[in-house]
Amino acid sequence: MKRQERIDRLELMMTFVRIVESGSLSAAALLLGTTQATVSRRLQTLETLLGAKLLLRSTHAMKLTDDGERCFHHSQALLAGWQNLEDELKNADEEPVGVLRVRAPHAFGQEQLLVPLTEFLMAHSKLSVEWMLNDKSVDFLAENIDCAIQVGTETDPANVSVLLAEVPRIVIASPELLARYPEVKEVKDLAALPWVALSTFYQHEVTLTHAATAEVYRLPIAPRLSSDSLYAVKGAALTGLGAAVVSAWVVRDELEQGRLVNLLPDWQADMLPVRLVYPHARYQPARLCKFLALMREVMPGLSGVQAPKKSRP
Repeated sequence: MKRQERIDRLELMMTFVRIVESGSLSAAALLLGTTQATVSRRLQTLETLLGAKLLLRSTHAMKLTDDGERCFHHSQALLAGWQNLEDELKNADEEPVGVLRVRAPHAFGQEQLLVPLTEFLMAHSKLSVEWMLNDKSVDFLAENIDCAIQVGTETDPANVSVLLAEVPRIVIASPELLARYPEVKEVKDLAALPWVALSTFYQHEVTLTHAATAEVYRLPIAPRLSSDSLYAVKGAALTGLGAAVVSAWVVRDELEQGRLVNLLPDWQADMLPVRLVYPHARYQPARLCKFLALMREVMPGLSGVQAPKKSRP
C-alpha cells in the first residue's frame, strides 16, 4: 500500500505541474492523455493531502496561491529527481527520455538549429524538447532550464561551459548608404559613416582586426540606433540607416543579392564563441548528454559557423 501511495503522489504532482505549465485543466488533460474530470479530481486530491489550496480558478483565469507556488517549485524538483533516477537505473544513456528544457538565442535558435533539432527529436521518440528562444542570460534554477546555448556571452564559472564553435563577424552597409558618403577604401574611412549598434556586443566603439597583419583598429561610434536584436540591426542596415557589425551567417543572402556590402573584408570583429552551458551536477541525464553530443557534431558545420581555432576559457 505504501508503494502505491508513493506512485499516486508522483502522479498527482505531475498533474499539478502540467496544469500550471499549460495554463488550464483542459490543456493539462490533453498533455496527459486523460480527461479534464480526472485532472480536476487529481488536483482536489493533492490539495486534500497537503491541506492547502493550490489554485484559485475563475471562468477566465487561473492563479497560483502562495502555497501553490511553493508546491509547484518543489514538485518540479522532485519530478526531475525521479526522472534522473529512472534514467540512471534503466540505463537510459542508450535512449534519452523525458523533457529537455533548452534556452537558445533567438536568431541562432530559429534559423540555424531548428533543422538539426527536429531531426534529433525524430531519432529519439521518447524525448521532448522545450525550445525557448531568448537572448538574455539564463537563471537555470529559477527558470527550470537544463542547458543554454550562449553566443559571445561570458559564462558563470559555477556552470559547465563547452565551447562548440565560433561565429565570424563582418562590417556591412547597404549600397544606398554608401552612395551618400565618400568611398570606403581604408579602415579609417569607416569613421565617416553613421552606425547601427548591436548593444549586446558593442555600443560606443567598434574594434576590428586585420586578418593578415593582426593590426587592431578601434573606431568610436555614436550609433543612430542601438538594439539587442540581431534582426533589428540587420533590418536597419538594409534601410540605409547605418553601417553595422553582424554575424556573417545572418546576412549571407543579402550579400549574395547585393542588398548589403561586406566593407573591407580583411577587417573583422572578433569572432563570437558559441557555448553549451549547463549547471554542475553529479549525474547528467541521457537527454542532456545526447543533446551535447548533437551540438558538438552539428555546430561547427552550420552555415557561417566554424570550428574553434583556439581554446577559450
